Amino acid sequence: MTEAYAATDFADRGQLNSVQLNVVTLVDMEKAAATKSLDGCLYMMDNSVGGVGQGADHLETICKQGQVINWIIRPIDMHRRADGTWPPMPKINNLVFLDIEKGDEDDVAERRIMTELKVYGAPDRIRDQYTAVYYYWAGAVMSDARPGLYRYRMVLELEKEHGTDKLYLNSVRYPALRVLPV
Repeated sequence: MTEAYAATDFADRGQLNSVQLNVVTLVDMEKAAATKSLDGCLYMMDNSVGGVGQGADHLETICKQGQVINWIIRPIDMHRRADGTWPPMPKINNLVFLDIEKGDEDDVAERRIMTELKVYGAPDRIRDQYTAVYYYWAGAVMSDARPGLYRYRMVLELEKEHGTDKLYLNSVRYPALRVLPV
């Protein structure tokens, strides 16, 4: 049985024809390392339909129950330097979903929102002038997640300019997933 649907039936439901969404975050590594904060250092975009906050650090991504989401992270400066070195890389260490129903956005959500699909990426092995290199974190929205707004905190691991030490920072403003029913 075939039914015709108006385009407006799906306009506010995210990309129901898409299996995956991408959330791309650019990090101003120099500023983050200097201030030891992510405040004003994150620029987020996604390919969802109807999301708000494109280019800001508090992006709201529209998604559906069961949808796979890839969080891609890159430094703003991605080009090899004149001395032949590469700039430091950011990595998503974790996404922590918050319980805003309790009124305290610092409380970790008691109920799982995502199934983690692991951290991916190996930039040190494949960096060259022709290959886009980045880390990403992937997860699938639980198929039984209640429709609603789910804020999360990004925990980032930043390589330092010199040495092997890492800098771990949490996002200051909270991006969110707006889960719509299928």
